[in-house]
Amino acid sequence: MRIVITGSSGLLGRHVAAAAVAAGHDVLGIDTVPPTEGGWRHVTADLTDLGVALQLVRNADAVFHIAAIPRPTGRAEAEVFQTNMALAYNVIEAAALSGVGRFVYASSFSIFGYPFFTNWPKQLYLPIDDNHPAGPQDAYGLSKWLGEEMVQAAVARGAFSAVSLRMPWVQTPEGFAGQIGPRRASGDAGRDLWSYIDARDAADAFLLALEAPVEGHARVMISAADSYMDAPTAELAANAFPQARQGALPGFASTFDLDNARKTLGYEPRHSWRDYPKA
Repeated sequence: MRIVITGSSGLLGRHVAAAAVAAGHDVLGIDTVPPTEGGWRHVTADLTDLGVALQLVRNADAVFHIAAIPRPTGRAEAEVFQTNMALAYNVIEAAALSGVGRFVYASSFSIFGYPFFTNWPKQLYLPIDDNHPAGPQDAYGLSKWLGEEMVQAAVARGAFSAVSLRMPWVQTPEGFAGQIGPRRASGDAGRDLWSYIDARDAADAFLLALEAPVEGHARVMISAADSYMDAPTAELAANAFPQARQGALPGFASTFDLDNARKTLGYEPRHSWRDYPKA
């Protein structure tokens, strides 16, 4: 299958592109910078230009849209919002006009308000499932939520079927200690619900989303099966969210309910930081 992958030089994008190539797909990666390595065709391009997006997407069977400014820090929030919105609109519109069959969108758990909030989100219950109300507060989370809505609008007019993958912090064995260690020590771990996903599991989810028997638009939370903490999740949740209704959070379980991902995609996380090589 011919797959266009936007943001293919980034942390998530390059793992997704490599997995798609390994699965036998013909991959065209698009990014503003070339990949440092990879076995796929690459075009360096700015997809905030609709004409460029139309030219590059026109022969695709499927599109994985990953390209975005990944956080509202270190950049002006207006730039984050404008860039992410332009990217999403242009790639969605190009896919719709090109007759793409399946669109997979890299969404985020930030649609629920984490981790870049100003005021703590009103958490109704834990674990979070895909029916929990959205509540973004920052430019990045808002751009991801509106991106899902743009996908929905395209699906509603019959453009393609789609899957939006809602992901927490993407991690790799190489980068985990350097990123998660400081977060644990800062006392701010609750801001991201102690959650993460291994990049390889995220890549698996994209390939599952490509083939899943989805009609319309499925919005699906994916994550690791566990938290990145050594303390029991139920204890962490009770302390951080005493007002939230607490369901089953056994052991070090993720704060996300993965039942919808299992049912819709056949997704099952295979990797945990607990198995990463010790530094």
